[in-house]
Amino acid sequence: MSSVLEIDRPRDGVLVLRMNRPAELNALNTEMVAALHRELDLLSTDRRTRVVVLTGAGRGFCAGLDLGGYGEIPGTEELGPVQKTLATQTDIATLVQKIRRLPQVFVAGVNGAAAGGGLALVCACDVRIAATPAVFAVSFIKVGFSGCDIGTSWLLPRLVGAGRAHELMLTARRFGSEEALRIGLLADVVDVEHLTTRIDRCIDDLLASPPMSLALTKRGMWLALEMPAFDTAVEMENRQQVLTSATIDQPEAMAAYVQRRSPVYHNR
Repeated sequence: MSSVLEIDRPRDGVLVLRMNRPAELNALNTEMVAALHRELDLLSTDRRTRVVVLTGAGRGFCAGLDLGGYGEIPGTEELGPVQKTLATQTDIATLVQKIRRLPQVFVAGVNGAAAGGGLALVCACDVRIAATPAVFAVSFIKVGFSGCDIGTSWLLPRLVGAGRAHELMLTARRFGSEEALRIGLLADVVDVEHLTTRIDRCIDDLLASPPMSLALTKRGMWLALEMPAFDTAVEMENRQQVLTSATIDQPEAMAAYVQRRSPVYHNR
C-alpha cells in the first residue's frame, strides 16, 4: 500500500482507492500519479473486482496538479524542458484514459473540492456522487494553461452539454454540488455523513448485474458517445445482447429477478 493512496476492499468485488494527501487536498504529484497508475494497471488483469470507488481523504477529493511542486518523473532527468513537460502531461492524462478503458465500473465519491485534474478524474468515472460541500472548477486556464486538459474538453461537454461546458472551461469559475447535480455532472448529492451509505447503495445496484453485462454496458455507453450514426450504435447493441444471452449468468439474472432473490454469478 502506498502512503499517498489508501487501498481497501470493503467487500467482494469492490475496491476503494482513496487519494491520501489531505493536507494538500490530495493534489497530484509524481508519487500519487505513480500509485494510481500501479493500481489501474493491476485492475487490467483483475477478474474479481467489478466496481472501483475513487475518493479522497480529508476535506478534498483532488485539487488537481500540486502547484507547490509536482516532482520529476524518473527517467526524464536528461530530457529538455519541453520533453519533460510532455512526459508529465502524458503521465497524468493517461490516468483518465485507463479509467475509461478498464472493464470495472468506477464510482467517484466526491467528498470535497475537485478542481483541474481532480475534476478530470471525476468526469472519467462512470457514476459520480458527491457530498454537499463538494466544489468543482476546470481551473487550468486560471494558471495560464489551456482550459482543454486531461480529457476535459471531450468528457465535460458530453456530460453537461457543450454550451455549459464551454462556459465552465472558459471562465474556470467554481460551482457547487447543487449546480453540478442540476447540470448533469452528478448522479446525486447527499450530506457528508451519508456519502458512504449512498455509494454503498449504488454498489448494491451495480453488483446486482452479471459481471459481463456490467462491463459491456460500461464499454458500450462510452463507445456510443463516439459513434456518428444511430444505426452503428444499434448494431453494437445487438452484438452485446447476443454475447450476454449466451452466458450462464444471464438466465440466473432473469430467474433471480422473477423470484425476487439475490443472484449468484459465476462470470461464465
